[in-house]
Amino acid sequence: MAARQLLKNKVAVVTGGSRGIGFALAQILAANGCQVVITGRNAKTLKEAARRLANQRKVEAAGCDITDPVQVDTLFAEVRERHSTIDILVNNAGVSHAMESIEKLSINVWKQMIETNLTGMFLCTRAALPLMRAGASIVNNLSVAATQPFPGMAAYNASKYGALGFTNVLREEVRKRGIRVLALIVGATDTEIWNQFWPEAPRAKMMSPATIAEAVLQAVTLPENTTIEEIRLGPTAGAL
Repeated sequence: MAARQLLKNKVAVVTGGSRGIGFALAQILAANGCQVVITGRNAKTLKEAARRLANQRKVEAAGCDITDPVQVDTLFAEVRERHSTIDILVNNAGVSHAMESIEKLSINVWKQMIETNLTGMFLCTRAALPLMRAGASIVNNLSVAATQPFPGMAAYNASKYGALGFTNVLREEVRKRGIRVLALIVGATDTEIWNQFWPEAPRAKMMSPATIAEAVLQAVTLPENTTIEEIRLGPTAGAL
């Protein structure tokens, strides 16, 4: 059955949906019939993303700092009021940091990575689960940094390794409820995040967000009894 038929009127929440991989995911889910809610911290960027998605069906924009438990609870309370259920949760929001050795890494950078990339994922998942039923999917965008260490990226690596551990436990806890949990583990992708630590990175050799979005679309529309735990795509950054 075509993705459009399978996803018609399904409700999807995409955190960090205003740019990069998150935007591409929101775009493809909306194009295939989903009612999509995108979130972000930057009001200006979020508003622009919503404008660009205006030609898609039923896309809503909601400001939310996923590190703030109150804002997260408010967001999902609003989703419950408007839609009553969530069929797809994409935990995509994340940050990176400039390359720095562990001995010079600041505690503020460390906390920012853990609070956004790990705690934020936990908060959003915890708030979304009561709205999810059998057949729903959770996609956690982890990156290849969840399985491969990169010198100078200790805080980012730690947050992503932790997020993979969280994802694996989550999968076991909700398996009996019929909720699918997917770890999205992708290599170098052409997004703005590279400007933070490698502005000269060879973007032409990287995957596009659209390629990743297509892979996720295929995964979340597989039959419910299909066993799939990871979506792996692309080279590692070291292979560029």
